[in-house]
Amino acid sequence: MGVIFRHPEPTPGNIRIRPVFLPFAGCPGRCVYCAQHLQTGVPPTRLDAALARLRLELEAALAAGRGPYEIGFYGGTFTALPGDYAERFTALAGEYRERGLVTRVRCSTRPDASDPGRLSVLRGLGLDMVEIGAQTFDAGVLAISGRGHGPDDIFRACRAVREAGLALGLQLLPGLPGHTREMFSRDVELAASLAPETARIYPCVVAAGTRLAAMYEAGEYAPWDEETAAEAAAEGVLVLWRAGVRVIRIGLAPQDELTAAVIAGPVHPAMGNLVRARALFTLVRDKARELGAGPKRLVVPARYVGEFWGHGRELSDGYAGLGLPRESVRFADVAVFTMCFEGEGQAADFFSRAEQPVSVS
Repeated sequence: MGVIFRHPEPTPGNIRIRPVFLPFAGCPGRCVYCAQHLQTGVPPTRLDAALARLRLELEAALAAGRGPYEIGFYGGTFTALPGDYAERFTALAGEYRERGLVTRVRCSTRPDASDPGRLSVLRGLGLDMVEIGAQTFDAGVLAISGRGHGPDDIFRACRAVREAGLALGLQLLPGLPGHTREMFSRDVELAASLAPETARIYPCVVAAGTRLAAMYEAGEYAPWDEETAAEAAAEGVLVLWRAGVRVIRIGLAPQDELTAAVIAGPVHPAMGNLVRARALFTLVRDKARELGAGPKRLVVPARYVGEFWGHGRELSDGYAGLGLPRESVRFADVAVFTMCFEGEGQAADFFSRAEQPVSVS
């Protein structure tokens, strides 16, 4: 008796995103946690200068034979850029798509800046995808965080994106003021129900110079610790993966300026690995419990060797508690996990059978 199972993560897309950061551009205000200039490593700049610089950089990339890649406009509220800048940036990316450098164009925006008319215009100019900064679906948390919109705006924005013929992405920010793990679990379920193509999970951190920093220093806000954030995100990614959603980012990208400015919260250079490893542990734990108590053997697809044991092998004791000490786990060039009891036949025979191609319903 044994169990054979697959990892639930959808097949990763072959995405190479060339980000274009426009910190605070188009934003109606500044949310309590926001430090875009630190998160992106790019200071606020004039849009005409950013547009001119992008043209020069794309031309240089084309001449050097770099690419192809997607263009992603991040850091501000792209669909609320003043004047016709959103159209001009999109058209510029579209120009280099025709020349073979750009494969796709995406942007991030706020839920309350998703005007159907402008989305349709941008779609006609070459925009392919919109990532909505939902952050949470809890009305109270949105209000405390200074978002300036409610949950209904998120649902309306998602509908508008789809009706414009655009792909949808969602961004979640667990650990905001007043946010609980139960709220985040609900956020993830709601996000999954909207069937986005992609999702990002950014556990909230406290950066110097933000209103959140003042709240923290006044004792009005306590960020989630690293363990809480990692465990909650691990539960979340499993829900999203099982719904067919690709989670393309977990945790903020490391930036020297941001690292230096963070005064509290779950910032970790390997947050993605922490979360993925815990999600995989949960998957194996549930299958081990399904099989029953006792020493076991496990064959793991080799692609997971870098995350299986966790950061610094922190999950080794947990696996041993499932009856899977290190000597009972083997990595092989297979597509599925195979687990059985230690006593089921000879170990060599078990591994030999497990490493053969199998079909799984």
